[in-house]
Amino acid sequence: MGSCQSVEEDVAGQEPESKQVVRGVGSYPTKRNSLIQPKLNAPEGHDSRRRSSIMVIPENVEDLQQNPGISDLDIFKYEEMKLATKHFRPNHVLGEGGFGIVYKGVIDEHVRPGYESTYVAIKELDPEGLQGDREWLAEMNYLGQLRHPNLVKLIGYCCEDDHRLLVYEYMESGSLEKHLFPRMCATLTWSRRMKVALDAARGLAFLHGAEMPVIYRDFKTSNILLDADFNAKLSDFGLAKDGPMGDQTHVSTRVMGTYGYAAPEYVMTGHLTARSDVYAFGVVLLEMLIGRRAIDKTRPSREYNLVEWARPLLNHNKKLFKILDPRLEGHSSKTVAKIATLAYQCLSQNPKGRPVMSQVVEILEALQPQGV
Repeated sequence: MGSCQSVEEDVAGQEPESKQVVRGVGSYPTKRNSLIQPKLNAPEGHDSRRRSSIMVIPENVEDLQQNPGISDLDIFKYEEMKLATKHFRPNHVLGEGGFGIVYKGVIDEHVRPGYESTYVAIKELDPEGLQGDREWLAEMNYLGQLRHPNLVKLIGYCCEDDHRLLVYEYMESGSLEKHLFPRMCATLTWSRRMKVALDAARGLAFLHGAEMPVIYRDFKTSNILLDADFNAKLSDFGLAKDGPMGDQTHVSTRVMGTYGYAAPEYVMTGHLTARSDVYAFGVVLLEMLIGRRAIDKTRPSREYNLVEWARPLLNHNKKLFKILDPRLEGHSSKTVAKIATLAYQCLSQNPKGRPVMSQVVEILEALQPQGV
């Protein structure tokens, strides 16, 4: 791994030889999940550097560094990473997944003289991982060039000998998954759920809405991170792909993502489009409505797959309110019904029956609780 070479190829324009659904890695991942089965106006304050230079994922970090779009990333030494994490102390661990371990750290005067003290999340690639180097390059490739209020900011990286680390802004409140499915009884209010849904939708709409669209490919609750004020940002771009261009209707690629969130047509054919992300958004919206995970083996067999069980009930108000998350507070019945209709549309088996993300943003903006 000393040369930062990628370890696998996605083949655009060809049918995949083998199809597999795998789990991507969130910035604050958890070990629990196993591997199984119209344009938006740019929000004020975003960086408008464009994606015409993103294109395919580079083969190695030397190629990536030739791209002027990532020139403002900080390049850290491994010794600095050790200092920032107190030598990767166990009590600094934020999460662990297939990519590796994520640590909380601080970069300050003691780490790098003259550096303004900054709390960070440092993701260290497991050198024994299978697809890690490829995902590491993809993450740098996209987050190194994209700037938006609803994407986690990549601050810098370390590529020294066999060490591969990425340094992000620290998201104080952790993942949506942690708050939506807590071990304790704390829960997200309705207004916060709707704000998170809107923030995440804006992030996806930004990715989809440019002349060089990006398909996120691993939208799920563990990849939606929350700052101290519960503003939501998308993290983990290891599975992201450039979207179809010109006359192309889709990108053909091996099937990757997370079981329960992947769109059915993508799983069946390997044909990836922006509406694959819309389907995954619908799954998360359903999780926020019902308060259950997309796949839950502890449930009765007919309720194991949340979409298969709950989607048919979303258009029937009496049935809907029987399965609604009982912990929800402060919601309006009329708004809940409209959100359920939106989730139903996003989860359409027919990709053309799903809205585009810019439409989702408009709907969610209109449904935000007043005074929030």
